[in-house]
Amino acid sequence: MTTHRLRSILTTATAAVAIAALAGCTGQPQGAQTLDEDADVTIQFWTGQSDEAHKLLAGLAAEFEEEHPNVTIDVSEGASSTEELLQKLSAGFASGNYPDMSYAFGSWASQLEASKRTLDITEKTEEPELAWDEFSEAARATVQPTGDRTIGVPALVDNISLIYNKTVFDEAGVDYPTEDWTWDDFREASSQLTDEANGTYGYAYSVSGSEETTWQFWPHLWQNGGAILSEDGTTAEFASQAGVDALEKLRVMAVDDQSVYLDQTDTKFAQLFADDRIGMMTSGPWQLYDLNTKGTDYGVTILPGTDGDHQTVSGPDIWALFDHQDANREYWITEFATWLTAAEQDERWNVAYGNLPLRSSEIESDAFREQVEALPGLDIMAANGENAIQARPTVPGYVGLSESIANAISEVLQGQGDPKTALEEAAAEADEALAD
Repeated sequence: MTTHRLRSILTTATAAVAIAALAGCTGQPQGAQTLDEDADVTIQFWTGQSDEAHKLLAGLAAEFEEEHPNVTIDVSEGASSTEELLQKLSAGFASGNYPDMSYAFGSWASQLEASKRTLDITEKTEEPELAWDEFSEAARATVQPTGDRTIGVPALVDNISLIYNKTVFDEAGVDYPTEDWTWDDFREASSQLTDEANGTYGYAYSVSGSEETTWQFWPHLWQNGGAILSEDGTTAEFASQAGVDALEKLRVMAVDDQSVYLDQTDTKFAQLFADDRIGMMTSGPWQLYDLNTKGTDYGVTILPGTDGDHQTVSGPDIWALFDHQDANREYWITEFATWLTAAEQDERWNVAYGNLPLRSSEIESDAFREQVEALPGLDIMAANGENAIQARPTVPGYVGLSESIANAISEVLQGQGDPKTALEEAAAEADEALAD
C-alpha cells in the first residue's frame, strides 16, 4: 500500500538552490523542429516509484508502446527513492541528461518551473481529451505554480478528512460526527471523549514542528478566510486575525480543555487511535489500510466547517513534463501523460494501488467501488476532494515558512505563548525565508 509523502517537503532546499542556478542555462542540442507523428521516437519516463507501484506504471507504459509502435518509452525509477528525484533532476539539468516525464512532489513545482526545463502544456488543458475540470482545484493549481505555465499533469491526490473511532464514541455515549459539524461541535465532542483516568483523548495534533504540524493548520486558516501568503507570494499572511482565531480554537482545546493528545513524533497518534485511545484524528487515505489491518472500528466524514465552509488541504503530486527542444518528443510525452491520467488507466494505477482516484469521474467506477469495500471511507475521502480548493504554496521559501509556523503552533498548543504573538514572530521569520 502507499504511504504519505508529505514529510519530504522539508528536505529539498539544497536541490532547490541548484535548480534555481540553472534558470539562465538554455544550451542544449535541438531535436526535430517539425512534428512527424509517425517518426520513431524514444521518451524517458521516471516513475519515482519502487516495487509494485513501479511495475504497474511500467506495464501501462508497455501497453502504450503496443498501441503506438513508433514510440519507445524508456522506463526507470529515476532514483533510489522518490525523495532523491529532485537532486537527480537538478544534476540532469546541468548535464543535459534529464527525462521527458518524471514523478515529482507537488512542493517542488515552483522550483521545477524556475529551471526553465519544463514544458508548458497550458493549451492542452483546453482540449476535451484531457478533461482538465475532472482534477481537483488544488491539483490543477499545483501544476500551475505561478499561474503562467502548466508544467505537467496531476499524478496523485489526497486530502485530510475527519476519521473517528466508533469504539471510543460508543463507550463515551457520544453521537458520531456528521458532515454538518462545526468546529464547536468538534470541540464539545473532543471534551466528552476525553477520559484522563484511562488515558483517552478526544483528538490528536502533531507538535513536532514538522510539515505535519503545519498542513493540519491550513484548513482552519482557510475556513476563517485567511491566506498563507500575500497575493504576490512575497510575504506571509497567516498572522492575520483569521490565523489568530484559528490557532486560538486549537489552543483552547489543547490547553484549557486538555482534550488533545499532543504528539511530539508524528507517529504515535495513529497507533493510539488504532488502539482505541483517541477518538478523532484528521488524516488521509494512507491511514485506512493500517486501520483495517488492525481491525479498528472507525468512520470517516469531511472536516468540520466554519460558516458552512468545509475546506480541506491536499498534497497533490505531479507528473512533471520536460522540454528537450524536440517536437516529436514533446508531442508523444504529452500524449502519454494524457493517456496515463485518463480514468481507464488511473483505475489500474492509483485506484488499484489504494490511492484516491485522480479524477472525479472515477468515484462511481466499479474499480473504485471494489477498493472502497476493502477500505471503507475511501469514497468519502475521494468526494472530499471537492473541498480541496486551495493549494499549499510551492515557492522555495515555503520550507522556512513551514518551519516557522510549525514551531509557533507547537509552542502555543503546549501552553507556551499566545497565538497572536507567536504567529507574528513566525511571520517575521517566514518573510526572511521568502526573501532569500
